[in-house]
Amino acid sequence: MPKKTSEEYSAAQIQVLEGLEPVRKRPGMYIGSTDIIGLHESLREIIDNSVDEALAGFAKNVWIILNNDGSATVVDDGRGIPVDIVKGYGKSGLEIVMTKLHAGGKFGGSAYKISGGLHGVGASVVNALSEWLFAEVKRDGKVYTQSYSRGKVTSPLKTLEKSSLDHDFIHGRETGNLVSFLPDKEIFSTTEFEFDTIKKLIRERAYLVPKLYFHLVDNREGKEQEVNYYFEGGITALITKLNENKQGLHKVISINKQDGDVEVEVALQYNDGYTENIESYVNVINTINGGTHMTGFRMALTRAVNDYGKKIGSFKDEGDAITGDDTKEGLTAVVYVKMPQDMIQFEGQTKGKLGNADIQPIVMSIVREGLSTYFEENPADARKILEKVYLAAKARLAAKAAKEAILRKGALEGSSLPGKLADCQEKDPSVSELYLVEGDSAGGSAKQGRDRKFQAILPLKGKILNTERARLDKIIEHEEVKALIIALGMGIGETIKFDKLRYHRIIIMTDADVDGEHIETLVLTFFYRHMPEVIKEGFLYIAMPPLFKVQSGKDVKYAYSEEERDAVVKSMNGRSVSIQRYKGLGEMNPEQLWETTMNPTNRILKQVSIDDAEEADAVFTMLMGDEVPPRKHFIQSNAKQATLDI
Repeated sequence: MPKKTSEEYSAAQIQVLEGLEPVRKRPGMYIGSTDIIGLHESLREIIDNSVDEALAGFAKNVWIILNNDGSATVVDDGRGIPVDIVKGYGKSGLEIVMTKLHAGGKFGGSAYKISGGLHGVGASVVNALSEWLFAEVKRDGKVYTQSYSRGKVTSPLKTLEKSSLDHDFIHGRETGNLVSFLPDKEIFSTTEFEFDTIKKLIRERAYLVPKLYFHLVDNREGKEQEVNYYFEGGITALITKLNENKQGLHKVISINKQDGDVEVEVALQYNDGYTENIESYVNVINTINGGTHMTGFRMALTRAVNDYGKKIGSFKDEGDAITGDDTKEGLTAVVYVKMPQDMIQFEGQTKGKLGNADIQPIVMSIVREGLSTYFEENPADARKILEKVYLAAKARLAAKAAKEAILRKGALEGSSLPGKLADCQEKDPSVSELYLVEGDSAGGSAKQGRDRKFQAILPLKGKILNTERARLDKIIEHEEVKALIIALGMGIGETIKFDKLRYHRIIIMTDADVDGEHIETLVLTFFYRHMPEVIKEGFLYIAMPPLFKVQSGKDVKYAYSEEERDAVVKSMNGRSVSIQRYKGLGEMNPEQLWETTMNPTNRILKQVSIDDAEEADAVFTMLMGDEVPPRKHFIQSNAKQATLDI
């Protein structure tokens, strides 16, 4: 891509559509929410403005600095926002960009062909939602600055001799932008940035924009740390990272082709696991809900595999053809589409899903052609993929037969519930709870101690199947998992119906020992791999039974940690105290179990969430998968930090 000079990016290319007034009134319309997600969305907008400079062929570095006063600073070495006067407004390009909604160089189509910002909304929205914002532009041998507060200008455009930020790398830039802002406490429920969230965000972009160097620095007191990301391999390197704890069946397949203004880049690799891991992007935006580019990719993959299977004679008739679901097993892929900003049609302001109908056939054509060529040139790899999806197809048919036998008519409505389930009287899922209890003994206590109006109990006998290492047909045949699936009522696999879930609070209750934690992990693995919607909706919990019973005469108190135990003992100072360490739920009678662990007014529950799906996938694969070396390395690395229950 030929480089343009900074003069070509001038105020003449900045268009203005409307003012900032609506942003503070309805911030959720512009950044999605005003919680911690919206807070990081604000920072992402400023970061992506710098990333856009790299996509345009200019910036080589982006620095993100978390400051001790709670503000964040984003710096790049791109061209710098224009500071000359915008015709018809009598204001500098910088001021227009920072104070007018829908103002920026992304509308005209010449300054930015590809960008990830919110259609030019980003900087002005962040400004409107900041207690203060300070912008600095370095270009034409000068340093220009301006300050704002809640979207309004608080100082005229000034010229400085050097950058205000005292960092060597800042002074070394010939051109670029610097934006510091303090999120407004009047708007956001929390204003504390999370280092790990930002780290994931920039690592993602480092894979998508090869040779762009990201520097993340945390200067907050007590949190000082720094990370840097730079990848030359692009999304091929990302596939390698996603599959690092898995056994790849072939080398990474890479497809990259331009169709008019649209560039399609795809990388994929099958592994020996059973789960799918696909990420999709438009420009640098993670389209977490997929869209037309994902539909095109899936159709192309299915057709390319079927075409090759028929060509080499693996599929004798139409009944042998594989479906889209068969291609998912063990697939790791990244689908990345780059296109002009003014072409993009996202569904929703925060771009969870791509809606362009014309992108589907473009992606499908490019990917199908690319895969067909690869299969022809690499027949050994093609056969491995064919074997993988054909086995998945056989498992699907077996699972379907097993499921039809198990989840027979009426099972989803509760008329054929498992005999060991002690169901609740309540039929409204929103107020119903299901306790998954380790062992028959504890299950018996839980059944006697519960409030049968809204609490159901399902005892789990022994350690359930490790679903990380099993196909769906084997999972459905396992008695304990089968009982759980039927009790939940939403089915499993491709016909899963989330609205049929019978309980909106599912609570894992196991012993506070190694075996209990293992069972807890197995149950978590099942939900993460086969019913992730339960976790995403916040319906999965872990019960926290007490570790200690502290008694002095008739005075009985329960402690949930060693620190709490010591505090309780101290409060009973001078009296004779006996301490009982609970090793299992079965040691508590029904009344004690109710009072400590099941009574909503007293109990402590941990809600299970997925903050980082990529990291969660890696951890489950490493801890529960077939590969021993990564697990051994993890144990050796963390052994000294472990709390041993001996």
